Parts: sequence; C-alpha cells; structure tokens
Amino acid sequence: MSRPAGNTQLKAARQAAGFTSQQALADAMTGAALDLGLHGFQVSVRQVRRWESASPPWPQADHQRLLSHVLRLPIKDLGFRAPWDSKPAGDVRTAPEGVHVVTALAASLPRPTSSAVLRPPSTGTDYAAITTAHRRLYWTVQPAQLHQAIVEHANLGTKLLAETSGNARRVLAAALAESLLLAARIEFFDLRQADQADTTLIRALQAAGEADDALLGAAVLAHAAFVPGWAGRKDEAEERMVAARTYARRGPASAEFLAWLNAVEAECLTRCGDYRGALRLLARAEEALAADGEHSSPSWMDWFSPARLAAFKGNTQLKAGHLSQARATLRQVLADLPPDMGKQRAVVLADLAAVEATDQNLEQACKLAGEALDQLAATWYATGMERIRDLRRSLAPWQDMAAVRALDDRLYGWGTTLSALQR
Repeated sequence: MSRPAGNTQLKAARQAAGFTSQQALADAMTGAALDLGLHGFQVSVRQVRRWESASPPWPQADHQRLLSHVLRLPIKDLGFRAPWDSKPAGDVRTAPEGVHVVTALAASLPRPTSSAVLRPPSTGTDYAAITTAHRRLYWTVQPAQLHQAIVEHANLGTKLLAETSGNARRVLAAALAESLLLAARIEFFDLRQADQADTTLIRALQAAGEADDALLGAAVLAHAAFVPGWAGRKDEAEERMVAARTYARRGPASAEFLAWLNAVEAECLTRCGDYRGALRLLARAEEALAADGEHSSPSWMDWFSPARLAAFKGNTQLKAGHLSQARATLRQVLADLPPDMGKQRAVVLADLAAVEATDQNLEQACKLAGEALDQLAATWYATGMERIRDLRRSLAPWQDMAAVRALDDRLYGWGTTLSALQR
C-alpha cells in the first residue's frame, strides 16, 4: 500500500470544511474575495490542483488570506513550506506559553529527511500499542486526565513521523490519527469544546491521509459532522457526511460501519429538528446492522453497538414526541447496555427522565435524573450533564415540588457544582 501523493494536509482541511472537490474550494475562495476587499479576484481549479500536488508552490499573499479565511486555519497548517524556511515542511515548533497543546500540534506532518536517524520498524507498532491502551481507558478514566496523556502521545507521534519511513510510518500515522480522533471525541463529548474538537479532527484527517486509511478518514469526517450538526447547521453537517460516506466506499466498510454512519447523520438531523428524516435514517441503520456483511469493523470502532443504535433512536423518538415508543426503546437500552458503559448509561437515564417529565410523571423523572447523576459521579460525561440540565429547565413550572427541590439539591450540591466547573 503506497503512501498517498500530494498535499494531504490541504486536502484534509478542504474536505473537513465541506468542499468535496477542488472546484468547490476554488469557487468558495472566489466568492470570499469580495469579503476581504479583493475585487475582481478569481481562483481557478488549476491553482487549487497545484496547491494539492506533491510539491505545492508557496501561495501569494492574497491567496494565503483567502485560504486561511475559507478553511479557518493558518497557512502554516495547510501543508505549505515558505521559501525562506530552512526547516522541512511540517517541522514541529515549540508552542508559545499558554497555547493549547493540541493547537500547537504541527498540522503539516513532518517527513523523513536525509539527515534524520530513522527509527526501527517496530516504532509504529510500539506507538500503536499505547494508542490502543488509551482507547480502552477512555471508558473508565476521567476525561480531563486522559486527554492530557493522549495529547502528549499525539505530540510524540507527530515528531516520530520525521524519523520513520515505509510501513512503520503508515502504521504510526494510522495510530496518530486514532489518537487525535480520541482527543477530539473527549473535547467534543466529554468536555464540550466544540471549536477545539473541530481543529483536532482536521489534524486526525491529515494523519489518516498520511496512512492512506480510508475507513479511519470516514470515521473522522463523520465525527466532524457532529460539530455543525449539534449547532443546528444542517447543510454543513450533511456535506461532511457526504465526504464520510465517500471515504467509507473506498474502505470497504462493514454493515456495522454503514449503520453507524446512518446513526450519526440521524443524530445531526435530530438536532436540526428533522425528526422524520432522522427516523428514516435510523430504520436504514437497523437494516444495515441486520445484514450479513463480509467485511468486519476495525478494532478502533468501539463506540457503536445495537444498544447504542437504539439509544440514538430513543432520543429521536423523544424529540419527535413519540413518548410511548421512546420509553420502550430506552428501557430496553438500559437492559442491554454492558456494565462498563457508564457514560452511555447516564445519557439514556437522562433521556428516559425527559420522557417521564414530558408525560407529566414528575417524580419518576426526578428519580431517573438522580440515577443519572449517580452515574456521572462515577464517570463524568459532559454530554450526560447537558441532558440533565435540559431536563431541569423543562421542570421550571414545578420547581417548588418536593421531588424537583430534591433534584436541585443533588444537581447543585458542592461536589457536583465544583466538578462541573473544574471540568
């Protein structure tokens, strides 16, 4: 398997921004020129093709402004090397004091130089073993603590790329992409740092491109769709899902992987208020999961199962107002979830509490919310706490009720409040 040619950093940034073709980027830059006061300025697809080549020319000043404006990244993170820069493109530079460590990762991945001392072939597999351990720890270790370790691991992987070649480099790049994906998952789901997650996901896609791993690229792009999807930007989320499905076809993807893609898009549509479209996608996901596929899912895909698909469905049924169906679905999810899936259990308990609150079963709603808080005390998950706070806002008309006051005592106790602020 040969390493993909071309400027993979710019390609990844383009695709993550929702531009599925070089022409689309050229059109976007031409359209954005007026916003920057560049009248009559046009960017051709031929120019974009040159920038995405294996030896991209250094863009002119106006082109640099447009690229950074449209792709929301500094020019140094798009795979270009300044003519006056004696260091190889993508060299890791020391981050200024106070800069977030993930932001300081070099997006232009370093390449081996003639003067580099190459690491042994085992470097890639040794690095990947630690990535695998981090993946397993995610489900039980406090996210803020694990995130710091993963970021340092990703920094190490970025530096090691300059000292590896051949198959070891591909293995290392794939493990680095997985590490960055895990860092982004923590930032988005556990810490609710959506902007930081979006940036980290671009780094992950660049590393997946370096590894020429289409399925890993599809997973990164699907996670990237969550960012605009949860913010209600439906068109942007759907563009990223188109890119994710394109990469999945190159995989080829397993039936489980395709089911997960449908579930991701369904959650984005749910957040955007398109419940009918979401339920249609969830039905397709169930059909895909029931299909006998010849391809197995990659080992790093440990975030999806039939129970988690049902959890997606239960949340959509709740938002759509199908309360009896949502109640039945979510109760079955609680019965089917493995004991070590504490983060998912907290979310499902919160959704089930919301079902009962909507159906005016207020004491039961508060009881279930208390169980969700118990779970969050053991394993913090910002997404779970967000659901509980949404529930509490819906209980405002009954805030003098004893059960609601008891919930407030739990929700705003010293330990819970301080933990939420610290995280």
